[in-house]
Amino acid sequence: MNVLLTINGGSSSIKFAVYESTDPPNLLMSGEIERVGQPGTVISATGPGEKIKDKPIRTGGHSSAADELIALLRSRLGDRQIVGIGHRVVHGGLKLIDHQIITADVLNQLRAATPFDASHLPREIALIETFARQFPGVKQVACFDSAFHKDLPTVAKMLPIPRKYYDAGVHRLGFHGISYSYLMMELRRIAGDEAANGKVILAHLGSGASMAAVSNGKPIDTSMAFTPLAGIVMGTRPGDLDPGLLVYLLRSEKMSADHLDDLLNKKCGLIGISDTSADVRDLIHRRSTDPRAAEALDLFCYSARKMIGGYAAALGGVDTLVFSAGIGEHAPEIRSAICSGLGFLGVTISSDANQAGAPVISTGPVMVRVIATDEQAMIARTVVALLKS
Repeated sequence: MNVLLTINGGSSSIKFAVYESTDPPNLLMSGEIERVGQPGTVISATGPGEKIKDKPIRTGGHSSAADELIALLRSRLGDRQIVGIGHRVVHGGLKLIDHQIITADVLNQLRAATPFDASHLPREIALIETFARQFPGVKQVACFDSAFHKDLPTVAKMLPIPRKYYDAGVHRLGFHGISYSYLMMELRRIAGDEAANGKVILAHLGSGASMAAVSNGKPIDTSMAFTPLAGIVMGTRPGDLDPGLLVYLLRSEKMSADHLDDLLNKKCGLIGISDTSADVRDLIHRRSTDPRAAEALDLFCYSARKMIGGYAAALGGVDTLVFSAGIGEHAPEIRSAICSGLGFLGVTISSDANQAGAPVISTGPVMVRVIATDEQAMIARTVVALLKS
């Protein structure tokens, strides 16, 4: 049996899955390595073979974690042959936007694009290089988070900076596109063409959070911009900021570019406001006793609610609102707070259905859905399509 491997490398984790290389791919095994590069690194996996839960492993970083993962895969997969490996790549710079098979030239372009996303790309490149060494000759595919947004209308794509930068390729790229592709596919499957071709707002709410406005099945706007820092408030990222504030910080704090990058990627958003945690679960638990936790949650929901209102204006109304990702799928308190006050748009929800995490939680004319995203499945489908072509 030929199989495909999908890899989604985060800042301190590696999610992985193995699929039969059928069309559509059939899931055989999935799992995650958590706390990569930190004390207490563990790996979990399900099927084939005995289930693994939080097994301690030794790792100094993403490359050594990948070596541990490969050893596990070889012990589990037997004589099954890996014929393709798909990697989620957050940022490909100005030129690499479409999903594509990784060549030496593509890898060099990714290395050159590292300054665009120093938080993600080095780890993603390290994973690609490790799997190339361990599986020479196996085709690897870069699945770009920006691909879904590549045909944004010019008015949404342009940033209000000197045109010479736009002409050089500096524009709104958008991210979380692998998730959005899956959500639109699922919406079409469960609700039909009419819903998928209507006015849809997708809310991918996790530690990294963004939204997209979709009309007739095509994205017309998205909250993240040239980098994943823009848009709504996130776990450790600020979302939209006054650019003058950054100038002020550079001058008053004597910050270097690296220090500013670290501040914006790791110390803002929920963790910056609460001064305790970037995890919504922690903040909900502390909300009644810690005003900072309450303020962080309030700002997160307010930011998201404003974005929904803006996208309703851009779409000329809204037919469907979809909540997804870790917070969107599992935090009914957050869904309720975001939807509160959107009744003028036709967004009202059932408290009982929302608390239960029902697939449909709305009672008004706007259909509000909770759909679990599956980036791994979408990566596998992309690998199958590219290997066929």
